[in-house]
Amino acid sequence: MATPLFHAILTVQTQSHDYPIVITEDSNAGNPKNIVSNTAENAANNIAENGAKKSSMASQIAPYITARQVLIVTNETVAPLYLKALQEELEAQFTVKVCVLPDGEQYKNQTSINQIYDALMAEHFNRDVTLIALGGGVVGDMTGFAAASFMRGVNFIQIPTTLLSQVDSSVGGKTGINHPQGKNMIGAFWQPQMVLADMSTLKTLPARELSAGLAEVIKYALIMDAEFLTWLEHNLPAMMALDLAVLGEAVKRCCQYKADIVAQDERESGVRALLNFGHTFGHVIETHEGYGNWLHGEAVAAGMVQAAELSQKLGWLTSADVARIKRVLVLANLPITPPAIDVQTALGLMGHDKKVKHGQIRLILLKSLGEAVLTNEFDAGLLTEVLSQHHS
Repeated sequence: MATPLFHAILTVQTQSHDYPIVITEDSNAGNPKNIVSNTAENAANNIAENGAKKSSMASQIAPYITARQVLIVTNETVAPLYLKALQEELEAQFTVKVCVLPDGEQYKNQTSINQIYDALMAEHFNRDVTLIALGGGVVGDMTGFAAASFMRGVNFIQIPTTLLSQVDSSVGGKTGINHPQGKNMIGAFWQPQMVLADMSTLKTLPARELSAGLAEVIKYALIMDAEFLTWLEHNLPAMMALDLAVLGEAVKRCCQYKADIVAQDERESGVRALLNFGHTFGHVIETHEGYGNWLHGEAVAAGMVQAAELSQKLGWLTSADVARIKRVLVLANLPITPPAIDVQTALGLMGHDKKVKHGQIRLILLKSLGEAVLTNEFDAGLLTEVLSQHHS
């Protein structure tokens, strides 16, 4: 008997509206069926009743498109893989246009946002348009920001096609673009209507991108759940080998962690900041090295090691804990040493971080494995030690 395909639906609760995250292994991503369900309930029931039947991307998102106008935003890498099937099937029911952006973190800027606006304006699309983000975190962040700002806010749907965007950036409504002096400095909180995390898209993901996504998966374990860290130590080889059911379970766990945190703190005034573990150090690496040279997940991996080392210097983690963190990152083919960056340069870049308050750098550190804290109560000399001890 065939193994049932992985399928799960979670709900994110936000101030504006609740929305589903559909995590599935059974979307026939590149093969349109020309079957479009007309209600969200039907879409869910179709999948629940027939796990073996493959449902297309279009059939799963169509119930969440409220009017006729649709703009699919994707990039030059993802478009040849999944655009045609999605576009053709949606065109049976909607007016569908496409905006294809260049691929890469270095294009996460106002120029690309203007391309999205230009596409919307050229078609005279109005307030009832739905934008669809088909791609990884960069496409999702920019599509969401365009949706938040076009006509002061229109609907959008996330179809994340990378592991990193499936477990992290597509959920929770953080949207935005980079500034030359700092990552994600311009943006808005704007929640999607739904998120479709289709595990089958990971089959086309380069190994380096898969590893980058695993950095965010490991992050959740380090800040929230030491038991999940043990699970990852056992299951990372299967995930690296693209076992979609195991990946689906990891994505489900991560999305549930994030949904729980977003429900408590949608606009990052408290607990949500913990999700930025490794990111203050990581954003320094990304900005200094040039956007796109280090992938976001790679920079976060090295940044988590730096945060763990500072936590050890404060007496919170043991040397064995830090060694364990390094081992699990290496298991995922991730870097554990940052590039050589001048300490004052690094501190200057940290000063642009969104968690800086009253001129003080605040960092997410680990009290223990599975327990994170946002704090400015650390000796600046210890931070300098951590920043100065690494040389690639």
